[in-house]
Amino acid sequence: MINDTVIDFQKIYSDFRPRIHRYLARLVGEFEAEDLTQEVFLRISQALHTFRGESKLSTWIYRIATNAALDRMRAPSFLRNVQNGLFNGYDSGEMEVDREFAEIEDSQLSPEHQLFLKEGYQCYQDTIENLPVNYRTVVALSELEELAISEIAEILGLSLDVVKIRLHRGRARLLKALKARCKAEDWL
Repeated sequence: MINDTVIDFQKIYSDFRPRIHRYLARLVGEFEAEDLTQEVFLRISQALHTFRGESKLSTWIYRIATNAALDRMRAPSFLRNVQNGLFNGYDSGEMEVDREFAEIEDSQLSPEHQLFLKEGYQCYQDTIENLPVNYRTVVALSELEELAISEIAEILGLSLDVVKIRLHRGRARLLKALKARCKAEDWL
């Protein structure tokens, strides 16, 4: 049984680590995301034997990641860093954007068009990071992680109606911010 758990955890780690890291970076910033990702997988490894299969494994994992992110955002040290300007929000860096657009670069798009799309996507990610946390979480889970509303509700422990309202309001704020910050009407 222990060997099965080890194998299962290794598969879970390899399957979910990139997704969880990306999700956490959007919630707490790249600077905090690496350590928090390791903390999340430590929690998963310690609690894997308690997973009863009443929900999807991905839902359970995202719930652990969301709780860890919310705990981190409430921590006095995190709040001090935000207040002191040490936390600059989500910084995906060129590597993240390059991975997202690897297929575009292989296409027949002009270099100018490729740059335009990269800048638009970077602005989109930055704008999501600047949403209030209650909207940022549902928008990130829906738009970036592509989870269903029912799964988001389960992850966050909210009703479907609350998730729908937050998603609607979050998307409205996102669109307004995109139009102001990113010249979204040119690339949406």
